[in-house]
Amino acid sequence: MRHAEQVTFGGGGLDRRADLRSDAAALDALAASGNAQHLPLWRGKPLMQGEEEAPVLAPQPAGAEVLAHSALRVFLGEAPDGTAWFAHDISGWEPNEILEAPDSFLDRSEQIYPGLEGARFVELRATMSRITPLDAEIAATARAITGWHGTHGFCAKCGAASEVACGGWERRCPACGAHHFPRTDPVVIMLITHGNSVLMGRSPGWPEGMYSLLAGFMEPGETVEAAVRREVAEEAGVRVGPVHYLSSQPWPFPASLMIGCHGEALGTEITLDRNELEDACWVSREDMLETFAGRNPAMKPARRGAIAQFLLANWLADTLD
Repeated sequence: MRHAEQVTFGGGGLDRRADLRSDAAALDALAASGNAQHLPLWRGKPLMQGEEEAPVLAPQPAGAEVLAHSALRVFLGEAPDGTAWFAHDISGWEPNEILEAPDSFLDRSEQIYPGLEGARFVELRATMSRITPLDAEIAATARAITGWHGTHGFCAKCGAASEVACGGWERRCPACGAHHFPRTDPVVIMLITHGNSVLMGRSPGWPEGMYSLLAGFMEPGETVEAAVRREVAEEAGVRVGPVHYLSSQPWPFPASLMIGCHGEALGTEITLDRNELEDACWVSREDMLETFAGRNPAMKPARRGAIAQFLLANWLADTLD
């Protein structure tokens, strides 16, 4: 797919610089230098600033007061301009000021740190389609890696508390010597077509009118193609023939890799698994164009920034190859 890396969270140009991770002294010196940017995250939310329609990350210099709350520092890598980026988890800090209460589907609240005028902690899903590719890659990486540390504080082999190593990209057990590395869960997301129509579904509990492409976690011992066919058959009862890879998207909510594929349905009859889907339907190209334009009263446009919207937009534009 020609435009594969134009998906949100892809193609930002961050150099991970894995060669520096094992040199703790060099990382400490780099973090204290004027060439470092330190991005605080509060419970997965990166610190951002700027206009609502064009927000940017709000990194802080070494020694900033907000970084005193850091319980974890992770070296993210270097931006194309050579700036070193570090993520700091300050989830232990308790905010005094919160803007707007969360809703049932997306946390739209924003937390304010005293003295950081114009900056606020924002849920990444609420801003992902409006930030630059580099900011998106940095924020997604920071959210995913700090989230992994938050749920992997103990050795999976012996149960002892583990310790952070390699610039935040490893945890080591001092009791049994086991090494633990960040995990990414592969998820297939499928643009299933039959002629001029695409298969759309909605999960129970989604906001009214919200539909998306079908998706599901891959299982051990399974190819991507087999996962696509299994998930579509299980959820919608539709048999799928040829399957082709299109694009992928890191999805740090909390730690998935969305693997976008195109599958050709062998039939159109739908049999729902009500535990997985509340509804599924075939939508023609013409009706999907109306949906994208906001003129379909029964279906909302796909969420901007998500790979489902990216794949659907390329299908409509006939740019999947």
